[in-house]
Amino acid sequence: MSEIQNVVIIGGGPAGLAAALYTSRANLKPVVFAGSPPGGQLTLTSEVENWLGFESILGPELISKMRSHVEKFGVKIFDENVTSIDFAKAPFKVKSIDREVSAKSVIIATGAKALWLNLESEQRLKGKGVSACATCDGFFFKNKVVAVVGGGDTAMEEALTLTKFATKVYLIHRKDSFRASKIMQERVLKHEKIEVIWNTQVVEVLGESRVEGLKLQSVESKELKNLTVDGLFLGIGHKPDTELFKDKIELDEKGYIVTFDMLAREHLMYGKVPAEKVKKIQESAGHSPTSTNVLGVFAAGDCVDHVYRQATTAVGMGVAAALDVERWLELE
Repeated sequence: MSEIQNVVIIGGGPAGLAAALYTSRANLKPVVFAGSPPGGQLTLTSEVENWLGFESILGPELISKMRSHVEKFGVKIFDENVTSIDFAKAPFKVKSIDREVSAKSVIIATGAKALWLNLESEQRLKGKGVSACATCDGFFFKNKVVAVVGGGDTAMEEALTLTKFATKVYLIHRKDSFRASKIMQERVLKHEKIEVIWNTQVVEVLGESRVEGLKLQSVESKELKNLTVDGLFLGIGHKPDTELFKDKIELDEKGYIVTFDMLAREHLMYGKVPAEKVKKIQESAGHSPTSTNVLGVFAAGDCVDHVYRQATTAVGMGVAAALDVERWLELE
């Protein structure tokens, strides 16, 4: 591909495919590096019941339908991992093992991964009672008993969300105090459905075809005991797939890509970001919500979003990035 492309999209999940659909319909002829294996977190999800238009659909099937839709518009999709990028000047260079592509603009949609305990039994029962998203899967545990692992805000949010469905929520933490914000701790500790199990770690998920319980170990005494539950939720955080972009574009302290929209939100809603920093990225990258600090590089989906982390919101962000790119190229 010696010809300079209008836009290269890095990522083949909901955000990347949505961006591909919109840029292709704008006749920008996008090139997509979908990764290997492609599809993002939806490929690890069993049933999806909160996607508008489908009462129930398997995650891999949903991604397959998205991809088929995009391919009908002639989008070039390579199931390859990007190995290096050069954002020093336009046209930007994007390389995989098999090819190098030059592009006027880039949309990064590499997503994020939930952090797991890395137990064999946990991995085997993913989607069969083991989940990392209460918002996605909580409904399946109506009137059941579940457990959440973690001690930060993510775990508190997961536990509180699950109280809307489950009859009992165990919150398992390996220390004797939470690192979550005080207001979240108070909500959890006061909730009648939540029971905290301190100084304890999960060493095995019990069950053959579905979660039937947990084997727990005391951090102090090393004593083992079994706990009967119907589901296990991991609330130990997410890691954005942004290692490739370190020192290439601005990332926050957790590795999420900084965009104008996310900076402005952090400033206006939480006061975490000074107005000067928001103004700086606005001046360097323009007013586009999905702009990064590099002019011509945009980002969308879970590699940016540490607030909602939903496939549906990722699609919306992918669409926004595509529209931002279209407008930006018109000004070039």
